[in-house]
Amino acid sequence: MEEEERRGLRITTWNGKNPFGYQPWRQERTFAAMFDILEADIVVMQETKIQRKDLRDDMVLVPGWDVYFSLPKHKKGYSGVAIYTRNAVCAPIRAEEGITGILTPPNSSTSFSNLPKDQQIGGYPSTSQLSDCALDAATLDSEGRCVILEFPAFVLIGVYCPANRDETRDEFRIGFLNALDARVRNLVSAGKRVFLTGDLNIVREEIDTANAEEQLRKQGITAEEYVSTPARRILNQLLVGGKVVGERDEGREEPVMWDICRSFHPDRKGMFTCWDQKLNARPGNFGSRIDYVLCSKDWKDWFCESNIQEGLMGSDHCPVYAVLKEQVEIDAKEVHIRDIMSNGMFKGGVRQREWSTKDLLPMSAKLIPEFDRRRNIRDMFFKKPSLPTRESSSKSVGEDGQEEKSLGSGDPPQTKNAPSKPEAAGLSIASPAASIVKRQGEALTSITRPVKRNKSSSASKPATAALKGRPDRGQSSLIGFFKPKASQSNGEEEGRSPAGLDAESDSASFAACDPPTSVLSATSSTPSHGGQSPGCTSQSSSLDAAEQKGIIDPIVSKESSKESWSKILGKRIAPRCEHDEPCISLVTKKPGVNCGRSFYICPRPLGPSGQKEKNTQWRCGTFIWSSDWVGDGG
Repeated sequence: MEEEERRGLRITTWNGKNPFGYQPWRQERTFAAMFDILEADIVVMQETKIQRKDLRDDMVLVPGWDVYFSLPKHKKGYSGVAIYTRNAVCAPIRAEEGITGILTPPNSSTSFSNLPKDQQIGGYPSTSQLSDCALDAATLDSEGRCVILEFPAFVLIGVYCPANRDETRDEFRIGFLNALDARVRNLVSAGKRVFLTGDLNIVREEIDTANAEEQLRKQGITAEEYVSTPARRILNQLLVGGKVVGERDEGREEPVMWDICRSFHPDRKGMFTCWDQKLNARPGNFGSRIDYVLCSKDWKDWFCESNIQEGLMGSDHCPVYAVLKEQVEIDAKEVHIRDIMSNGMFKGGVRQREWSTKDLLPMSAKLIPEFDRRRNIRDMFFKKPSLPTRESSSKSVGEDGQEEKSLGSGDPPQTKNAPSKPEAAGLSIASPAASIVKRQGEALTSITRPVKRNKSSSASKPATAALKGRPDRGQSSLIGFFKPKASQSNGEEEGRSPAGLDAESDSASFAACDPPTSVLSATSSTPSHGGQSPGCTSQSSSLDAAEQKGIIDPIVSKESSKESWSKILGKRIAPRCEHDEPCISLVTKKPGVNCGRSFYICPRPLGPSGQKEKNTQWRCGTFIWSSDWVGDGG
């Protein structure tokens, strides 16, 4: 048995913060290479911020991986969840989008909750469980915040929960969390193992954030009130060991999930997964833990490791992972984890068959029409014709003079006006490349054929064609660019009459001028060569003083205006902080009288305390409003 097939299975969650856009780790790495860095077998990504029309090959057709998306229904480039599964290790048997079951599979009008029982994942929240929320199920599942996969071993729920932005989102946030809590509990009650992971946007306890004391002080609340806020109360009632103040809510009398990462590091402080990039708080580890890997409590012993990967950059979040053991216990029997991660791909940890397209589920992004059954690039342009028969081996010449294959004897004869079937000719119906090749062939044919011209064709040529053979036609002068255009007369088209071109070229042309100083002399107010360069071979006349008054000459005024432009565009010298380092300039975005004002602060990152520190390696207390700084310009 190969070493690759002897290890366990690793599940990683990561809020990649628009991982499909420009990110530092995307400069020279493919998704497959990034997954190898994560050393993961299942990757759950949040905040993908992608639309269906923006999906590309490198996002969907990742070699060795399958992917399932949940995209927002209305808000473009917002939210989004994706789950990638390594084909060599696992293959889900069911896949759904959304928490409530109200959404429908691709190419179907039947919601997931109304499918036949053998096609459902189950555990859908009941009407009574959602009665406290004024929003309907379709609204709760409209933002692309959940993908659910079922393997023979467990049900995987990947979520991106709403953040606590402002009061206008409170109803949606609590409604979504209530639906998530109900779905998890219903699945556990149905006897299924549940793995819940993702960016929950909830700080569980004081140990999970660096600024708990500051929040308590600013909000004027106690520690008990802090853990009892609505979102934290829902999460803590779901988790074993969660802090719950007072009586538990109805239907949440018992905790059903384990916080896997915290269970492996129960007293670890600073185990944060998210940092404020605006404050540059990551180097000093001034952050919060809001990304979780959770499992139902009946299979907690299946896991051998769980931790954060704080060193992996590219987002304001870091990945969190959990590793399943190679051998797990089911009904007092040792079973290889890979035996229960697909239908028959492994037995006793030994591969029985390879993953195939038959393992794809309707939710798989590989079945999206743009990516379905895609082959190599040559197949995009050509389709292999069927083997020719004796009757179809003859050839005929079409009306356009091109050689065509005749149809087989079994095909009905085609008339001149009857449309032919592209399949019969070996071409793809919807292949844009085929039409391009055809157009290119027609263009080549038209080039080789003699072109018949009528008598009026020469008359329709523009007037510039008459000047094509003129040997004395030179490049227009630089002064001609700045000179105001003369008014048109006699109804002639502007700049098109041969007479107008002759006059302009004779008066201000500089054809075949040797030194560039000739241009400077022609554009200066006092020509050094009497208005014409000695190196010019074509006729030219100098401009009189009256003409030069109406010309704007930026070359002459360049030196005189250089100083004034430097004062406007020059980079301002920044003040220096207490570390004697140049400060950085930021802009206030907090609503209030100072919104929009720029200021200078210390360039160093925020320290672990989250406060400005003096005489330390972290950010000092230097703060200067930009309007108060009178430093000299550069």
